[in-house]
Amino acid sequence: MKTLILKFESLFDWLGQLIPASLMGLIARLAIAYTFFSSGRTKVTGVLEVTDTTLFLFKEEYAVPVIPSDIAAYMATYAEHFFPILLVLGLFTRFAALSLLVMTLVIQLFVYPDAWNVHLWWAIALLYLIKHGSGKASLDHFIKGSAVR
Repeated sequence: MKTLILKFESLFDWLGQLIPASLMGLIARLAIAYTFFSSGRTKVTGVLEVTDTTLFLFKEEYAVPVIPSDIAAYMATYAEHFFPILLVLGLFTRFAALSLLVMTLVIQLFVYPDAWNVHLWWAIALLYLIKHGSGKASLDHFIKGSAVR
């Protein structure tokens, strides 16, 4: 049994070397950015004009505690635009991922508690980015490299 496990581990180690961490970071960044940005686009008209429907939903359906509904609507809408852009650029990736993870937790706990099966996937991608950063295909990597020179 131990030999079989070691063979599988070496196979997966080999497969892991075929997929660079930078590619994983890029895929995680783009996937989660698309999810949040497209959600943010449903809340606005024009450039960033929050719709009456969005304000209504935050007041009647989402009802996040502590924060007034109109402020929550604007905060969420702008966050769903700003942080995904940072993720696509790979700029301040860990900060953007942490911010979206907090947003995911708020959505899970207060808005759609039965949607844990979706939010879990978001959290996995965001936790990966928080732990590993953006990877080489990012402005974070470029800036770090420039700072070292």
